[in-house]
Amino acid sequence: MKTKVGASALLASLALTTLTGCGMTDDKTPSAGVSTTDQAISTTKSVSSELYDLIGLKGTTTKAGVGLDGCPGKDPEKYFSTFHVWTLTPATPAELDGVMERLKEQLPGRGWKVVGFEPDNSRNKNLRLTADHDARKHSVEITYWAKNEPPKLNVHVISGCYQVPEGEKVE
Repeated sequence: MKTKVGASALLASLALTTLTGCGMTDDKTPSAGVSTTDQAISTTKSVSSELYDLIGLKGTTTKAGVGLDGCPGKDPEKYFSTFHVWTLTPATPAELDGVMERLKEQLPGRGWKVVGFEPDNSRNKNLRLTADHDARKHSVEITYWAKNEPPKLNVHVISGCYQVPEGEKVE
């Protein structure tokens, strides 16, 4: 299933790309190679699922699908990125105690490079972890909304920039 990009998802996706860049230190989104949209969506679902398993908490998750986005400065008929944004609300708030610190410790052992671990700029100063997986050309931003009622984690996974195979267009 393909999800159309909403304005807020598009802005969030572009913001994360600019922040992380999959291991890049400039504003350019790295190439994720050549792929059909279906293959890229499948890869992003897989990365997102692995992160869910690593978080290791059961609870309620939002059911948003993987979306497609453009690549800054590239032909939108030939280049695209994928993103998956979801929220996890655990059965009890206490289950979130220490989860961000645990993720910061465990992500590097799974090929992720933690590039940020600090409060965000919101009034609540939510704790935000940003990590890049250079081999898989994906980034993740996990935000702990501790002051929400109930507390929850927001997970935003985004890919690098894919190019569709020769002769195809972005679906």
